[in-house]
Amino acid sequence: MSLKAKTIVGVIWSFAHQFGVQAITFVIQIFLARLLVPADFGLIAMIQIFIAIGKTLMDSGMTASLIRNQKNSQKDYSTVFFTNVMISILIYVIICLCAPLISLFYEEPILTPLVRIFTVTFILQSLASIQVTKLTKELNFKLQLYIQLPSTIIGGFVGLYMGYKGYGVWSIVWMNIVSKTLFLFQIWYKSKWKPDLVFDYSSFKKHFNFGYKLTLSGLLTNFYLNIYRIVIGKMFSVTQLGFYNQADTLRMFPVSNLTATLQKVTYPMFSIIQDDEEKLKDIFSKITGLVFYVVCPVMIILTLIAEPLFITLLTTKWIESVPYFQILALSSVVYPLSIYNLNIILVKGRTDLHLKMEVLKKVTSLLFLFLIIPFGIWGVILAQAISMFIHFLVNAFYCGKLLNFPLNKQILSLSKIIFINLIVAFIIYYLMYLTNGFFNIGYIVEMVIVTVIYLIMYFTISKLLDFKELEEIEDLLRKGLKKIDFSIN
Repeated sequence: MSLKAKTIVGVIWSFAHQFGVQAITFVIQIFLARLLVPADFGLIAMIQIFIAIGKTLMDSGMTASLIRNQKNSQKDYSTVFFTNVMISILIYVIICLCAPLISLFYEEPILTPLVRIFTVTFILQSLASIQVTKLTKELNFKLQLYIQLPSTIIGGFVGLYMGYKGYGVWSIVWMNIVSKTLFLFQIWYKSKWKPDLVFDYSSFKKHFNFGYKLTLSGLLTNFYLNIYRIVIGKMFSVTQLGFYNQADTLRMFPVSNLTATLQKVTYPMFSIIQDDEEKLKDIFSKITGLVFYVVCPVMIILTLIAEPLFITLLTTKWIESVPYFQILALSSVVYPLSIYNLNIILVKGRTDLHLKMEVLKKVTSLLFLFLIIPFGIWGVILAQAISMFIHFLVNAFYCGKLLNFPLNKQILSLSKIIFINLIVAFIIYYLMYLTNGFFNIGYIVEMVIVTVIYLIMYFTISKLLDFKELEEIEDLLRKGLKKIDFSIN
């Protein structure tokens, strides 16, 4: 199978894997949000920084090195496997010892046992990391889907049952542990790879030298992404943090999943063609255009229907999340572009530049955050929204230099999409204003009407103006569906 055909099939299976699993997770989270109270989600948000940092340290960027490296030996895979497992155990012990200090900082005693039990997932994930890496490198997302789906569903049922029985925040904890345990058992059973009892120092050095800069960048990124939760959790109530966390989670659902879907395919693909400058630039330009063409209308539609969406899915107890969601959702349109620009930096092996960029972005964003903290929680929300654009501009600027595709040309290539979406959004918003939410015809009907009118106008204008992105999406679906093999290997 050619690289193009393999990539198309990989994209579709990656899409099915990412969105299939996340759609089920999303539904489970919706039901949990209806069963639990905002404070339960606030408690989980308080420990997310420790979970994120632990996962980053556990991997040390070495699985990314395995994917990027053209040829890996059994020694490479086994060495990284045992490194990940040993680090995960060490991190788990350290976090368990620090758990009382975390509880003291937030003044929430329940966090001590919560942290100690939840972070068991570090060890579970480390034991499955290389199998997942090999399947990703081979673009085998079909098997990952067949393994992940039952794990997610069973774990979800455990969480819902516990939520229904009144276990509160522990429902979320055990849902995650059960899902990851089932995934671990399945991937060891179905994956063809098993580690050898070997640790090669030269292999460790090679992958660690590539990965440690990614680890430092990841630590900085995770600290930065969670600083908003730390500030809100410390300065405001745990319930307020719950409202913020729900808004942030829901706004990232579409963009993070679409980005992750394509990233699983594009990073290995970019790695294969990393030395062909023109081909790399051409494929990068097409992918960013396609993603932005899809993400932009999705996030604007979600912003327009945010209030009826939250009331319908989560009930009125989550209504305070709506304005947070709207501001954050609009800023999320540039998130995929930012990530794909960053991918090019990694594919080129410039982990040194990656680290410098992360320092620049995070320091600038944090300075801005601390300047507007006096404006209260709205200052925190606005700072996070603006930081999205700061990250995109920095990533696109440096990536543009490596690809000879400068920032101004990247923005210009997307300007038509931006302009059309702004026009359609303004028309829909004005119609909603004139009709007072379409005459209060019901939340679900209102959401359907807004979505349908928006998409009809968007695709009609795209067709009239011959948007190449629309043609490429049609072509991708037409060719890709013919190549899918639904059998289990």
